[in-house]
Amino acid sequence: MEVLTSRLILRPTDLMRSQRFYRDVLGLAIYREFGPPDRPGIVFFLGTALLEVSGMSTAPPPANLAIWLQVRDVAAEHARLAKAGVDVVAPPRREPWGLIEMTIQDPDGTRLILVQVPDDHPLRRDQR
Repeated sequence: MEVLTSRLILRPTDLMRSQRFYRDVLGLAIYREFGPPDRPGIVFFLGTALLEVSGMSTAPPPANLAIWLQVRDVAAEHARLAKAGVDVVAPPRREPWGLIEMTIQDPDGTRLILVQVPDDHPLRRDQR
């Protein structure tokens, strides 16, 4: 299979609330908007990936789903997001595999894992 592009698609229970969370609280940049002006779908940049928040669903997010987001400073994001009232499921800590991670939830309970790669971690070095 030759994949040309990809994106994650979230169908929230409350479209506007979720879009506000990803746009205003997390501060994700918008790649594009589409659909009716009063209820547009929004596609956000996630680094080199895309996240589409559109439509609606009554189903809860699957428990085995998490969105992994690498950030520069997990501690700074923790302070900022906690102050904004974001549900922090797990505060920042250095995991046994060496990454600094914290877990938050979006308004529907989708887990987002914020990850910082420390300067001394093997992911910082070319492994070839």
